[in-house]
Amino acid sequence: MKKLYLIRHAKSSWKQEGISDFDRPLKGRGIRDAHSTAQWLLKQEEHPQLLISSPATRAMHTALIFAQELIYPFQDIRIEESLYHGGMDDFQKVLSTLDDRLNSVYLFGHNPSLTNFVNHCIDHIIDNVPTTGVACLKFDAQQWSELGHEAELVFFDYPKRHKTL
Repeated sequence: MKKLYLIRHAKSSWKQEGISDFDRPLKGRGIRDAHSTAQWLLKQEEHPQLLISSPATRAMHTALIFAQELIYPFQDIRIEESLYHGGMDDFQKVLSTLDDRLNSVYLFGHNPSLTNFVNHCIDHIIDNVPTTGVACLKFDAQQWSELGHEAELVFFDYPKRHKTL
């Protein structure tokens, strides 16, 4: 069995003019949400064996916050260029290269790719994986290269579900 946690980067800032999409930083709310979501996952005893991230600043910063909270070595975060603006095939290629001894992987990326990948793998539709949203998929496979398009959605969570009014 393989568990894949698809995590959308935290809320980014559009404040700085002239900055490229790739280089957009997280805003304060995004930083807070990333910390609280990582802490929530830790309480659920959801421990990753590998973190993979898009190289975009907002995705990498989110991955670094999760790594800090989960006590995961920063230098072990795997950066995959194809996750920035990548599609379904890019996700499959990245996953197919994973070591089969790994059973729990966190992947940090962007929409619409994350939402599309989740919807391709489950038997119902999620409208949107919001910023810092986490969709945990469980695949009945022993090898990452064997992943089909049928997964169980173990949970789907996001920061607004935990906000108090």
